[in-house]
Amino acid sequence: MRSDREIERDVREELNWDPDLDAEDIAISVKDGVVTLAGFTRSYSDRLEAEHAAKRVAGVHAVANDIEVRLPSIDQRPDPDIARDAIASLKAQLPISHENIKVIVKAGWLTLEGTVEWQYQKTTAENAVRKVKGVKDVTNVISLKPKVEPTDIQRRIQEAFKRNAEVDANRITVETHGSEVILKGTVRSWIEREEAERVAWSAPGITRVEDQIVVSP
Repeated sequence: MRSDREIERDVREELNWDPDLDAEDIAISVKDGVVTLAGFTRSYSDRLEAEHAAKRVAGVHAVANDIEVRLPSIDQRPDPDIARDAIASLKAQLPISHENIKVIVKAGWLTLEGTVEWQYQKTTAENAVRKVKGVKDVTNVISLKPKVEPTDIQRRIQEAFKRNAEVDANRITVETHGSEVILKGTVRSWIEREEAERVAWSAPGITRVEDQIVVSP
C-alpha cells in the first residue's frame, strides 16, 4: 500500500505534468488515500482537470475537490452572454436533443435542466458548456426519459464488462431493479471505476446507475 506522502507527491507531479492545467495555486493534502484539492484555478475547466489528474494517480481512493474558481477580470462576462454562448455550444454538440435542454445562468453559475433520452446526451451537454468563457461552475440536473424499455439489462452489462479491456468483470457485480442499476465490487483505479459506470450507462433504457464500486489498488 502506498503512503499518503507518496500519493501527495505523485498528485503534485501529475498536476504539473498536464500542459493544459495551471496548478500553481492548487493545494494538495492526502489522508488514508483520500485526496483533498484546495486553492483556486482561473477557469472551471482547470478545476475539473485537476480532479481528473488526481484520480489518475495510483493509490487514490477518493478526491474531494474544494478548489475555488477565480476568473480573471478579462474572462468575467454578463450572464446573458454566457447563456447565449452555452446555448450555441449545445446546438453544435446536440443538434436535435438540445431543444429539450434549458440553460440558467446566475453570477456565472450555470445550471442545465430538461430531459434527454440517453446518458451520453446528458454528459455531452455538460461537456459542451463547461468551457464557455465566464462559467464558474456547472450543475447538471437534466433528467433521463428513455423511449426504450430496459430488457435483460444485467446480462448485457456483464457481457459488456467482459468485452472491455479496461474493466475486470470478475471483480464487479451488477444488480438491477427495473431501469436502475447498482454496481458493486472493487477495482484498481478511478479510471476503471469510471469506465465501469460508463459501460453500465450505455445499456438501453437505463435511468439511474448507483456506483458503489470501491477503489482498492
